[in-house]
Amino acid sequence: MTNPLSEPAVLRPHAEDAYAHELEALAKGDTLPRPPRWNLSPRAVTTYLLGGQAADGTEITPKYIGPRRLIEVAVATLATDRALLLLGVPGTAKSWVSEHLSAAVCGDSTLLVQGTAGTAEESMRYGWNYAQLLAHGPSRDALTASPLMAAMSGGKVARIEELTRIPADVQDTLITILSEKTLPIPELGDEVQAVKGFTVIATANDRDRGVNDLSSALRRRFNTVVLPLPASAEDEVRIVARRVEELGRGLELPEIPAAAEEIRRVVTVFRELRSGVTEDGRTKLKSPSGTLSPAEAISVLTGGIALAAHFGDGTLRPHDVAGGILGAVVKDPSADPVIWREYLETVVRPREGWSPFYEACRELSA
Repeated sequence: MTNPLSEPAVLRPHAEDAYAHELEALAKGDTLPRPPRWNLSPRAVTTYLLGGQAADGTEITPKYIGPRRLIEVAVATLATDRALLLLGVPGTAKSWVSEHLSAAVCGDSTLLVQGTAGTAEESMRYGWNYAQLLAHGPSRDALTASPLMAAMSGGKVARIEELTRIPADVQDTLITILSEKTLPIPELGDEVQAVKGFTVIATANDRDRGVNDLSSALRRRFNTVVLPLPASAEDEVRIVARRVEELGRGLELPEIPAAAEEIRRVVTVFRELRSGVTEDGRTKLKSPSGTLSPAEAISVLTGGIALAAHFGDGTLRPHDVAGGILGAVVKDPSADPVIWREYLETVVRPREGWSPFYEACRELSA
């Protein structure tokens, strides 16, 4: 008898695992030229990101909803010797796109450096196995490869998240790697040369506190693609609805009836407060300090579904999302509550069909 605990379900599979059937279907029917060590042609990579059909009829779900040309430019960049920098405000799917590009190009999205203020140079270059170092001295066996070194050796994609959070002197470690395609190992008088197929995808935003601007020398090594917030409410609703559905399945939340009304309501609130004007353009609004991105809307709705499933009647209602919206909007305790109350009274209160939402939000904001 198989022990069910021997193979625990993964909470969040890597993109190449979660969408393995789509990648396999695309690869089987892909007859177009592929760059060295790519699993798919650039056109097939774009289909994987934007959705479509494989040659055998397999439906390819869209991973990114936005301008096609941006994805084409990103994929074309990866087919050259330039690195790719995905730039945008928080919540514009930079990390999501980076992961799926890596999965489609080389089948491995795990060669990741997470940028923080404490990211050390070893995370970008290499470290040492000190037991081996003390026992046998400096050698290749004593080296601990960074994700970048592993990507260079294997001709794969290395990912760097939040590049501008990394200290400037550590950032500049990339200059030689990106320009010369080599990683010097001065302790051994040696180097690692990048195998064809190696490239780097970095993400960054310049709105957060604690940002370290890229040097001009480093910025020149990247081709920058700016990912915008969704252009239309319809696009944003589609993005949020799809991700909420996927997350609900992944978390094994109980199924609840279609929640299109609440999804559109949350998206409307976020878009209006983010843009500083109501949908009809008639009322100017003050914007709170938070970004109110699609990612935050997804979080609010996923939490609401959990509330509705476990503590409600199984239907997503305004009071299930009200608390999440309040938490997303009110980041600055001194200014944001005033902005939120003003929005409730001037916009939400008189809006037809929004009375239950107004009452739920007002009760929590009291």
